[in-house]
Amino acid sequence: MHRHITVMILLLAPLPALAQQQDEQLWLQTNGSVELGDRDKVTLEGILRFSDAADGVSHAEAGILVSHKLKSGIEISFGYRHVADWSKGVTLPNEERIRQMVLVPLGSGFNARFRFEQRFYSAGGAVGFRLRPRLGYEMPLGSGGLKLFATQEHFVNINTTAWGQRGGYERMRNAIGVSIPLGGKVRGEVGYLNQYRFGRNGRRDQMDHALTLTLNFNVATLGHGD
Repeated sequence: MHRHITVMILLLAPLPALAQQQDEQLWLQTNGSVELGDRDKVTLEGILRFSDAADGVSHAEAGILVSHKLKSGIEISFGYRHVADWSKGVTLPNEERIRQMVLVPLGSGFNARFRFEQRFYSAGGAVGFRLRPRLGYEMPLGSGGLKLFATQEHFVNINTTAWGQRGGYERMRNAIGVSIPLGGKVRGEVGYLNQYRFGRNGRRDQMDHALTLTLNFNVATLGHGD
């Protein structure tokens, strides 16, 4: 047990020391999956975020993800998300994202996820390209299905666009929480997420503290002869 907790601490250790600006947030997410046979599934995703700095609702996403699991256990996915943002009640330009992902099990509770995104912004014509590698770790807590998880994700912008994306390393996300079985194929997650944005072009760094609540469920299973 102590070895697993040490791994958790090491995974979250690279948190920067202190941000010049801080914000408290609430992140809500729902994922509903439809299994298509033994290796394929379609997932519908909904995200809503609240921010003190934005005085209320700050961010929303709605998306779909199509995934296929190889015999090796590696999972490949292709998806789309519509993204909307607000600040102090003012609607900001929206964004469309096309994304490709690869999820690789590493053993001993570890996994690695590689996400590549193409960002289309309503206020500009250029396409922003972004990489989001993530390392995850999961540890069972007893025999009741309760699990402890931790993740670390990095945002690397491939190019610079006129609408605001700046090429280079942009931010880091570190999260820790508990995954809870809620009956059947439904699970809930409660966690804490720390997001550190690195200030560039004279801007100050910012650290976000978010309470995260997630609901994951399978809405149906198709392709098994039912």
